[in-house]
Amino acid sequence: MAIPDYQSLLLPFLKHISDGKEHTTQEMRGLLACDFKLTTEELSELLPSGRQKVFDNRVGWARTYLKKAQLIQYPSRGIYTITDRGKKVIAENPDAINLEYLKQFPEFRDFIDSSKGNNKIPAKGSENNHSKTPEEILESSYQSLRQNLSQEVLSKVLECSPTFFENLVIELLVKMGYGGSRRDAGQAIGQSGDGGIDGIIKEDRLGLDVVYVQAKKWQGPVGRPEIQKFVGALQGKKARKGIFITTGQFTTHAREYAKDIQNSLVLIDGDDLSSYMIDFGVGVSPVATYEVMSVDSDYFLED
Repeated sequence: MAIPDYQSLLLPFLKHISDGKEHTTQEMRGLLACDFKLTTEELSELLPSGRQKVFDNRVGWARTYLKKAQLIQYPSRGIYTITDRGKKVIAENPDAINLEYLKQFPEFRDFIDSSKGNNKIPAKGSENNHSKTPEEILESSYQSLRQNLSQEVLSKVLECSPTFFENLVIELLVKMGYGGSRRDAGQAIGQSGDGGIDGIIKEDRLGLDVVYVQAKKWQGPVGRPEIQKFVGALQGKKARKGIFITTGQFTTHAREYAKDIQNSLVLIDGDDLSSYMIDFGVGVSPVATYEVMSVDSDYFLED
């Protein structure tokens, strides 16, 4: 079963808490996970940022909305119980509880009205209104913007000269922590190819090991023969590590071959290249920054 959206969690959440006892978030997650027969893999699924589990996030927002509608209350930190209003709702035995249902309560309407001004609640009729929490909407929008930016970055790289591409590779590798200094890396890579190798860079600033680099400004697929040539060049140098960077895409056979060889070989295609450029700030600049804050519960503890 797929992970339920947060609105699908509202009614079962309230039913579980209707016994009048105190409950914890961890306990409620376990009960709801059993209700929906979620697998270990589903419970481990993360939001795009990788910082929070999808199911945990949705349970958290279900709890928040029930609290805003005053169907549950927090007698102490991390503990919550059902309210008299919540008991009344359970007694009415509704088929479902969703945002529209909760709007009958003035406190929840006030919450929505204030949230709309801060863009916390999606507009009525939006598909996200039925399936995604505010964090999911934010992260989904971010991923969409990033994907568009990645495509634009790669398009710009393809328009550049081979010399510019060479310098770009140097700058990126240095920002990723390879090549020692910018000058060292430039001297190592900015030379003509030697037997299928475009350059040699330090793996770290101390130069304890080296990495051989092949950089190809290429449109279209890069097949196994090109990778075999590079591997042959690595073996000729008795090298253990190599990076093959291209603006194109590696074929399935090329990737399978790279996995099977004994050398440590990393393949960076056009999509990876543009993604790394965004991650390490090469050829891009920030337009806006948004911080998502959460309450620091420890701050409010009193001695």
